[in-house]
Amino acid sequence: MNFLSENNLWNFLRLSIASIMLWAFFDKLLGLGFATMPDKSWIVGVSPTAGFLAFAPDGVFASFFHSLSGNGIVDILFMSGLLLVGLCLALGIGIRVACMSGSLMMFFIYLSLFPPENNPLIDEHIVYIIAFLLLAHRSTKQNFFLHNKWKKVAIVKQHPILA
Repeated sequence: MNFLSENNLWNFLRLSIASIMLWAFFDKLLGLGFATMPDKSWIVGVSPTAGFLAFAPDGVFASFFHSLSGNGIVDILFMSGLLLVGLCLALGIGIRVACMSGSLMMFFIYLSLFPPENNPLIDEHIVYIIAFLLLAHRSTKQNFFLHNKWKKVAIVKQHPILA
């Protein structure tokens, strides 16, 4: 079997993005000492979005994103998004919904930083959006881990968008 086969490359992309999302979730939750120090973790009561939203946005939409800083609902949506998108991609279930949700998260982060610092239009968040959209499109042709079992679940049969 060829390591660089098309299926392996799609799986590598899916699992790479899943690991990025899950790592961000656990680092912000537990303060693993990489992007988030232990005393700044969500588990000790620090908002996972406050630091970024309060200080990073300085573009066109900065005032809107500053106003969201430390909002509990925004924290829950952000952390749930990281966890659920990461888990769905890792397990190969609900790929289309996960990819659309991940794309939306990346778009909001992109907007919060618009215009990008190092390029007039494109940054890594746009690349993530493209990768999410490609995975969503490919999900109908790919057998990701638990994908075949997931497609047989009653609610998924009734609502194919969940596949």
